Amino acid sequence: MTTFIPTKQHLREALLFCFNQKKKAADSFRLLEETYGQHAPTQQTCENWYKRFKSGDFDVSDKERSGQPKRFEDEDLESLLKEDSTQTEKELAKQLNVTQAAISKRLHAMKMIQKEGKWIPHELNQANIESRLLIFNSLLTRQRRWSFLHNIVTGDEKWIYYVNSKRKKSWVHPGEPSTSTAKRNIHGSKVMLCIWWDQKGVLYYELLNSNETVNAERYQQQLMKLNDALKEKRPIPANKQRTVILLHDNARPHVAKQVKNTLEALKWEILPHAAYSPDCAPSDYHLFRSMQSALRDQHSRNQEHIKKWLEQWIASKDQNFFFDGIHNLPERWSKVIINDGKYFD
Repeated sequence: MTTFIPTKQHLREALLFCFNQKKKAADSFRLLEETYGQHAPTQQTCENWYKRFKSGDFDVSDKERSGQPKRFEDEDLESLLKEDSTQTEKELAKQLNVTQAAISKRLHAMKMIQKEGKWIPHELNQANIESRLLIFNSLLTRQRRWSFLHNIVTGDEKWIYYVNSKRKKSWVHPGEPSTSTAKRNIHGSKVMLCIWWDQKGVLYYELLNSNETVNAERYQQQLMKLNDALKEKRPIPANKQRTVILLHDNARPHVAKQVKNTLEALKWEILPHAAYSPDCAPSDYHLFRSMQSALRDQHSRNQEHIKKWLEQWIASKDQNFFFDGIHNLPERWSKVIINDGKYFD
């Protein structure tokens, strides 16, 4: 059965319907979130549309205004930052064809801050900091008592674009412009990679159809396939119980009730992970960082070409690469403690 994924137009029309039904913006947000999960708009977006409706503007279509800066979505900005978090506001504005002021406003609304030339994912509040300290200190203590890193299976999602440009510096005379580098089209063809791995290597991955994303039902199916891959690639004696400690982030599909039920049925432990902590997520700080570096200047004709490139990239990594990615966790947990819960890189 094909899963319906609403467009922005669908969601706006649903909001207008809720508005006419005299529902509050917060109630409409909860209804859409329960129905569409990760595809639902944010509560702030719902409130913004309610303000427009209250002003008498019921037009839910995208408006192209002459002389006005082009509008963009937060996911476009987030995608650019995930690819290269060292970009300046000016560089981001140029790629999205909007004003620098628009970028600055959205970064502030997204609670992004810049640290030593690099955008970090969230301006941590005191509750975030305390959570990071509590969770990672607890994991450090546990690791010192009994090493469990060999049981960790971790995974995440990443967009892979068909066209990836490589920025180059060029020598020029004073006053001359630098050599142009073709920029990647943020709205261009892309596929989502979903990948899981442990200290020995990649266990299972999927490349979703073009512009398809993950919902709770899809993630539930993926976990069952991951379980099959574990049985095949990491066989154990029949008289032994497999121990799996799953490390994933707190994305909506990952924490959905049906996913939690599946993990309970599989008898997998979920390793605690503090929110807004990609600096302690192996896929973010290790696997994807290396992969993105290799993707620079990579042009793919189709999804099959991306799959072939991915298979070659995985094959080029020896077991030490994956071992280091997992076994660097205690050092990173320690750095969080040393930095009083704040980001350290």
